[in-house]
Amino acid sequence: MHHSVYVVLLAPAAARWRSVRAENPKRDTRKPCLYVGMTGLTPEERFANHKAGVKASSVVKRHGVRLLPEFFAHLNPMPFEAAVVMERELAEDLRAQGYTVTGGH
Repeated sequence: MHHSVYVVLLAPAAARWRSVRAENPKRDTRKPCLYVGMTGLTPEERFANHKAGVKASSVVKRHGVRLLPEFFAHLNPMPFEAAVVMERELAEDLRAQGYTVTGGH
């Protein structure tokens, strides 16, 4: 049990990406853009890797502001299989709440 899901706050400019808008047709423009991911590292290490360009999501590398542990800390850690499912479910849940979400594959 050493995998984690994590949520990154993205700068508002991320919402200008056509692919991000396409993933979120019902987004609430008053709510922030988020990236949801999963990792075998700590969320802090993974975020640092994104910003350094190591196995990075381009949207997080360019627009990642900080981690939002209030969205994920209570969920971690978990086995790999659970993290795969939780990443997708967390992204869908946040999207249903109106957040603009990318990642969460």
